[in-house]
Amino acid sequence: MSQTPSNADFDSLLPGRATLAGSTRRSALQMALGVGYAAAAVPVMAQTAIKTPDTGLTAGTIQYTVDGFQVSAYRAAPAGKTHLPVVLVIQEIFGVHDYIADTCRRLAQLGYLAIAPELFARQGDPRKYTEISQLQSELVSKVPDAQVIKDLDAALAWAKDNGGDTSRAGITGFCWGGRITWLYAATGKVKAGVAWYGRLQGAASELQPKHPIDLSSALKAPVLGLYGGKDQGIPLESVEAMKQSLQKAGAAGNAAAAASSFHVYPEAGHAFHADYRPSYRKDAADDGWKRMQDWFKTHGVI
Repeated sequence: MSQTPSNADFDSLLPGRATLAGSTRRSALQMALGVGYAAAAVPVMAQTAIKTPDTGLTAGTIQYTVDGFQVSAYRAAPAGKTHLPVVLVIQEIFGVHDYIADTCRRLAQLGYLAIAPELFARQGDPRKYTEISQLQSELVSKVPDAQVIKDLDAALAWAKDNGGDTSRAGITGFCWGGRITWLYAATGKVKAGVAWYGRLQGAASELQPKHPIDLSSALKAPVLGLYGGKDQGIPLESVEAMKQSLQKAGAAGNAAAAASSFHVYPEAGHAFHADYRPSYRKDAADDGWKRMQDWFKTHGVI
């Protein structure tokens, strides 16, 4: 009989708390990664949630170590294949739940090794929160950008050792992960990025010293931004400011900035690709998915 991991189970992953029991609980969490939806994401729209089969795939939870901490990730890839192009899939604020795992399987069915690390694990379990505001203030806001970048570097290293060709790597992310997509495109580790409604501007802090608009001149991979015209959290003024920043960087000689682009869906709001939420807009989501595939192909992530 399967059991649902408790908060104490997640605590067993924290540094200095490794025990035999913790090892068993850690295994339970591995099994739970990518299963079900975060409590704060309700109501879940079961009638629109896409369920991609894992037929022909190797899919499930893997682990790799970063600075002594075991990072769990969901990965999906065509079974028995090697030298696969790699896509990093970056979670929303809800962590690596069913929607993110399904996105990995969709990419794997297209021929990619897709990997989605659980990037909040050191700070806590996003699945235990029932209120988005509390999740944001108590967990998400405490995750350092530098930690995220290191975890993504290590995810690429794992992929390289497990059938992936990281010379053909890309990144895509949603909401919180959309912002991370822009940041990671400045590292030189991927060939292209697709950011779905990620925040572009904000106040600098110790944990988030720079935002996408601050990194236009540092971009090393072109990014396609997919945004909603009715997004209440990311106004079109912010999108326009980012466009101007990219144009300025491109004019100054940054080829990745010059190649970056936006597509705005006028009638869509935030999270229009999230097929399990009321915000889902199928036409925009389907069009964005096609644009993402075309973007990756154009920029060598194929």
